[in-house]
Amino acid sequence: MIFSSYFKRFSIAALSLTLFLLALLTTLSQVHAAQGPFAVKVLVITMFSSETQPWLAHESLPLDYKSTGAYSDMHCNSNGLCVTTIGEDKVNAAASMMAILRDPQFSFQNSYFMTAGIGGASPSTTTLGSAAWARWVVDWDQGHHLLTTTAPGVPYGYMLDTRAGTGVFHLNETLTNLAVSVTSHLSLQDSAQAATARQKYTGQANQHPSVLACDTIAGDDYWAGQQLSDEAQYITGKLTNNQGKYCTTEQEDSAVAAVLQRTGHLDHYLNLRTVSNFDQPAAGQSVQALLATFPGSSIAISNAYLVGSTMAHYLITHN
Repeated sequence: MIFSSYFKRFSIAALSLTLFLLALLTTLSQVHAAQGPFAVKVLVITMFSSETQPWLAHESLPLDYKSTGAYSDMHCNSNGLCVTTIGEDKVNAAASMMAILRDPQFSFQNSYFMTAGIGGASPSTTTLGSAAWARWVVDWDQGHHLLTTTAPGVPYGYMLDTRAGTGVFHLNETLTNLAVSVTSHLSLQDSAQAATARQKYTGQANQHPSVLACDTIAGDDYWAGQQLSDEAQYITGKLTNNQGKYCTTEQEDSAVAAVLQRTGHLDHYLNLRTVSNFDQPAAGQSVQALLATFPGSSIAISNAYLVGSTMAHYLITHN
């Protein structure tokens, strides 16, 4: 009898606690619904954890959101700054971006979007640690890539094919120019390792890192070498009517741009890539030796945050 009485009291208490928790969850849900979706002012897009870490370390981003189908959580603050990692390569990038943009938890009505990641670069255009804001985003993979030995009359073995409609994206140059203006005064980080690597090159590659405007080319295929660099510029020229000049290489940005175009946000997209490595070896250096190290990776990650956060805070303050 004592046990039965105790069990009844325990059951009543457990039921009361359950009902209380259900009521609390319902109330919180109603409050969230009354507040409406979270208004994102600036969404910073990174590709992997090392690019994300400086944002989490230096910004207060206490609000976490999960989006079904996205690669990772969104980390936000009450000012409307959000950071998310979308994963590497174009498939991960497109899937994550579409999942986030279709998530009813968020409002992107007046949002800006900014890729802030590292990449390779042509040593003829810039140097390790530099920060490049893109005017054009070009896709390396689309078209027909042929062996020049089997198609000697085709320059670089590349045959243009624009049927997919996602081979090139012209970004808002007014916004890009504003980003250059806002961030060009910054003193970018440098390192002894990067300086040593630069000494093997001549010209622009041997300069100090700086902020500049140039263009980016995206490809899932990780390539390196002078001939492929020349082909990358040829593709960029063909797709931009010779208006674009590539300087950075990466794996995601044409996919990001495609999703933003389809959802009506491309005019509010900024593309920032900082240089971790050159895409071709120096004189006397093998491609294998080039690929063995990334001498600018640490400063590229630091400068992506430095330049990206400066522009993100500007947009939040002025919009």
